[in-house]
Amino acid sequence: MLAIFLKTLPFFALIGTGWLAGRLRLFSAEATAALTKFVFYFALSAMLFGFAAALDIRQLFDPRFALAYVAGSAALWLLVAAVARGRGASPSEAAMLAHTSIIGNTGFLGVPMLVVLLGQAAVGPVLMVLTIDMVVFSTLITLIVAAGRHGRIGLGTLLPVLRGLIGNPMIVAMLAGLGWSALRLPLPPPATEFLTLLGGAATPGALFAIGASLALQPARLPATAATLSLVKLVLHPAAVALAAWALAVEPTAAGVMVAAAALPVAGNVYILAHHFRLAEEQVSAAILLSTAASILTLPIVIHLITKG
Repeated sequence: MLAIFLKTLPFFALIGTGWLAGRLRLFSAEATAALTKFVFYFALSAMLFGFAAALDIRQLFDPRFALAYVAGSAALWLLVAAVARGRGASPSEAAMLAHTSIIGNTGFLGVPMLVVLLGQAAVGPVLMVLTIDMVVFSTLITLIVAAGRHGRIGLGTLLPVLRGLIGNPMIVAMLAGLGWSALRLPLPPPATEFLTLLGGAATPGALFAIGASLALQPARLPATAATLSLVKLVLHPAAVALAAWALAVEPTAAGVMVAAAALPVAGNVYILAHHFRLAEEQVSAAILLSTAASILTLPIVIHLITKG
């Protein structure tokens, strides 16, 4: 347990360094936005392309794995949405709170951390979780909010969603890498070195950017944020673990799925909340609180996974 905590500590120390730089105004909001764009469009995309290009496509698209993750996450989504509705939230706000409870920071935190902690076998499963989060659940929340506000889902709603998916550099990088893998083309040594150099900036850049962006979040912590953090860090991994067990998902892949579900709330959830003007304060606080709490909860989950 202590060994796993010590392995995760450098990752969270990088987040803390970014947070401290932001709080001391050594790293401005503009600098944080620029660093985030660099990581998102270049460094992380290079890392994902390199992973996908070396991956057997059959390792990524496992229907049983996808069904288990979607089923466990969707069940929790429905539960949180129902509770929020029971407490007086509008359908759109309830959907946003439910979305917050299941979307982890897989891209900026999960990909670099879980591959280091759980080995190369984690690449396929963690990329599949990332894909499902971006394609299935992010599309779902957009359509639900649009339907709640306009009473219907039309072509004008679907086209921006499709453009967003097609223009997402992480999706493009993964698809390009898988295409390269499917063609069984070797990567020339200069290309491999280029991807290694650029992708190597993804982990420190992403973690520093997470911390710096957290420093920009308001300090208020509404009670809802604590509940959402508990749901994300404890109930979400428990829900997907139960679904993986029920569907007999291969143990290694199931362990990666559970670890990915135990990640803190993703920063891009706040972007959606801000865009839709829904539960912004609760979502922002949940990101901050769940990231801080995951310093303790994530090593526990990974320790349980490694013990079977």
